[in-house]
Amino acid sequence: MTHTLSDQLTPGLTARATELLRTLGAEPPQPGDLIVGTPITGGQLLSLRADTVADADAAITRAAAAFRSWRTVPAPARAAVVRRLAELLRAHKRDLGELVTLEAGKIGAEAVGEVQEMIDICEFAIGLSRQLYGRTMPSERPGHRLMETWHPLGVVGVISAFNFPVAVWAWNTAIALVCGDTVVWKPSQTTPLTALACHALLRRAAAEVGANPEVHQLIQGDAQIGERLVDDERVALVSATGSVRMGRAVAPRVAARFGRCLLELGGNNAAIVTPSADLELASRAIVFAAAGTAGQRCTTLRRLLVHVDVVGPLLDRLEKAYGQLRVGNPLEEGISVGPLINAAAHEGMRTAIDRARADGGHLVCGGERVALGGPDAYYVRPAIVRMPAQTAIVREETFAPILYVLTYHDLDHAIELHNEVPQGLSSSIFTTDQREAERFLAADGSDCGIANVNIGTSGAEIGGAFGGEKHTGGGRESGSDSWKAYMRRATNTVNYSAELPLAQGITFA
Repeated sequence: MTHTLSDQLTPGLTARATELLRTLGAEPPQPGDLIVGTPITGGQLLSLRADTVADADAAITRAAAAFRSWRTVPAPARAAVVRRLAELLRAHKRDLGELVTLEAGKIGAEAVGEVQEMIDICEFAIGLSRQLYGRTMPSERPGHRLMETWHPLGVVGVISAFNFPVAVWAWNTAIALVCGDTVVWKPSQTTPLTALACHALLRRAAAEVGANPEVHQLIQGDAQIGERLVDDERVALVSATGSVRMGRAVAPRVAARFGRCLLELGGNNAAIVTPSADLELASRAIVFAAAGTAGQRCTTLRRLLVHVDVVGPLLDRLEKAYGQLRVGNPLEEGISVGPLINAAAHEGMRTAIDRARADGGHLVCGGERVALGGPDAYYVRPAIVRMPAQTAIVREETFAPILYVLTYHDLDHAIELHNEVPQGLSSSIFTTDQREAERFLAADGSDCGIANVNIGTSGAEIGGAFGGEKHTGGGRESGSDSWKAYMRRATNTVNYSAELPLAQGITFA
């Protein structure tokens, strides 16, 4: 198994997936109507029974019942579950990472890195359990104290996508559990095995520390199952990761019942390269951000805005680097780019390149399908397309490794190009000029939720809140004060005097 793959590999992958599930504490599923494929060969790994609407309703009922007692457990005690989960993840980092590779096609380093991200957010949540701070404010009335307290919100519904099948679940779940919420998770239909493994690890962690395993529920199936989370009034918060189209469907339905939404949707991320940039540093960052995960990240670099004075030297570096990227089986060592998730992803990439060419774009390199894995596996070479203008296709997010390159003459023009797309997730600038960096980070600079200097658009740390603006949905997960999305705030006034003065000096007979 070096440069080519065969459908004959699939049975071995099936056996390995079954072994990994058992190692991770999850019983291999009984065959059913939900087919689990692997993008490595395009073949079928396993199948499992999809949950029914009644199953989803029952899961929500169990989570709502568990919440009534879980919310009264002190937050540091709730963190014991998350602490034990982190320990189990450390012990099984390679196993879970390999399962991610089998289901999602990520190269080994990225898959293991995703599990490390789970461990990191657990550590963050453990510390957070002693820092769910409220404020005390001065009261205008003598003998009174004014303060705010934070309380558990309720059942949190988590709807996750295939490209980060475990990390995004952990972002939500670790913080939600510490905040006193219970969780019902609906993972992508594409990655149900990693969900089974995570669910088993968490319930084991809860049981081992004496907590109620019912604080976490897993439901598997199609969009109809996810709709139960969206529409059920017992689900206080719906945290959904996916496309803008999905967000447009979810948000109004949750709002109609006055529930809360946390949306992480599309990204059409750009980097600006200025004349003062360190081109060696910039090119290394650009290649990973644009080609990593085969372009299937919401933070993937999709637009490169380069000053006319440096576009030639930078493109020379990028074309050379792209030529050295190894496309292949993500289970092998030394592979840089694994497969696209499915045929639809490949068709989207092919169509986008055709549209870019029709708009006057020039294909600098890449874009072709690589004959690996059989007819149902979709390996591609990451593409660079030089564009004369920011056309309609450039303003769209194509979930594939296409990097559009545009040029600019002055920084104001670059920032204007940067901000004129509907998405607003991640962004970066490469410069050694402090004024340019500060201009990019200012209120009239990047309009994204993430704005970086001299690093790429992908690879966010869990210490900072993750999320974006505009069509990205406005949600924030992971670090900083994102925990507030999982709790409700109460303003408290305490009268410790024997008098009853009214606010605003009102006198009432």
